[in-house]
Amino acid sequence: MELGSAWWFWALLSALFAALTAIFAKVGVKEIDSDVATFVRTIVILISLGLILLALGKFHSPGEVSGRTWLFLVLSGLATGASWICYFRALKVGDASLVAPVDKLSVVLVAVFGVTLLGERLSLLQWSGVALVGAGAILLVVSG
Repeated sequence: MELGSAWWFWALLSALFAALTAIFAKVGVKEIDSDVATFVRTIVILISLGLILLALGKFHSPGEVSGRTWLFLVLSGLATGASWICYFRALKVGDASLVAPVDKLSVVLVAVFGVTLLGERLSLLQWSGVALVGAGAILLVVSG
């Protein structure tokens, strides 16, 4: 399997960039309202992704996308926005080294939602990993 087509390769890069996001955001949100910081971040993401799509010739006509796809992409966008707003507010008042790991309770929630809503299956070993992530986040909250 080619490295670029391995899910774990992209997931590890995502983790790396998420870690950098927390560090950069913590410094960046220090002297600005957290909602304004989220807005600036969103503009940067929109411009960057637009340039990538242009460079790769990947823009598609909105008419090519089904109504169901639009619905779930809009819902995903709304959830992302809500997540970012909450994340930046947490970073404004808390330590990045605590906020980011607690934010990763999303790992536990995705596992539960994936199983209950999408019919995915996890092995006992995989559930153990999910439980450890949850336990770690709870320990951070209790100790912080």
